[in-house]
Amino acid sequence: MRKLAVVAFGGNALLQGGQIGTIDEQEQNAFETCEKLVTLVKEKDYNLVITHGNGPQVGNLMLNNIAGYKLYGLPEMPLDICVAYSQGFIGYVIEQQLKNVLLKNDLDRDIITIVTQVLVNKDDKAFQNPTKPIGPYYSKEEADKISAETGAVFAEDPRGRGWRKVVASPKPLVINNKKSIEKIAREGTIVVAVGGGGIPVFYAEENKLQGIDAVIDKDLASALLAAQINADKFFILTDVPKVCLHFNTPQEKALDRLSIADAKTYLEEGHFAEGSMAPKIRAAIYFVEHSGKDAIITKTTKLGIDDGGTRIVMI
Repeated sequence: MRKLAVVAFGGNALLQGGQIGTIDEQEQNAFETCEKLVTLVKEKDYNLVITHGNGPQVGNLMLNNIAGYKLYGLPEMPLDICVAYSQGFIGYVIEQQLKNVLLKNDLDRDIITIVTQVLVNKDDKAFQNPTKPIGPYYSKEEADKISAETGAVFAEDPRGRGWRKVVASPKPLVINNKKSIEKIAREGTIVVAVGGGGIPVFYAEENKLQGIDAVIDKDLASALLAAQINADKFFILTDVPKVCLHFNTPQEKALDRLSIADAKTYLEEGHFAEGSMAPKIRAAIYFVEHSGKDAIITKTTKLGIDDGGTRIVMI
């Protein structure tokens, strides 16, 4: 039987820094990402579940909301609905471009997107401390102006790319339809699920689910899914080839292998920035602790290479 891998696409898999987000740009980026991903299907013979971020896209959808309300009086949609919108259109883009790559490589696999709800706790402390960046980058002056007009909270990007709106990011508790996701994937269909970390929902009362204004961390939700469906490998794709200590300094040191004990120590010492590498490290730790298997953090171009990326292991 084929092994099962969960691959978490970073936001740059569809929309890269400096781009304005046209569908042509996003389709091209998705195609290039899927060209690297196909190595896991063609050479490593994995069954796949693909998850993805939606930070830039969901932020842009919210801007469309504001513009539509101001110009035409259209009702603004809450954040959970924007996450659902983004799941649908990003899933479509990934499905289409991955299919194009599979056809190019004479591979025959079905691909299906599952719009995924994820249960959170409405009393999660994250709602009092928004940290999850969404939407485009702004200058400090632009961010201050928008904040004054709308009450939005902004934080500076740890890599100096500007300021981004931040929203609550509660802990994911339950992935809806995880049994179906695993069954379909193990049968050979490539599944796109938990887009943008999943649509955040909670129980407003017994047996009544309701959306809530938040964005769940994509990597942590992906790690939860990977552990719950007994994935053999968990890949977290980002825009750097390996995890580094003292990132972007003269003392920068790339790590080939990282035990969860060392990973926790480096997190506590502040080596990994919030809104950047820290959530990825936490997600990798979660998967390794709950599955006993390895997680790999790497760049898309390093997928399937034996020494590519940073391998996070139990010991």
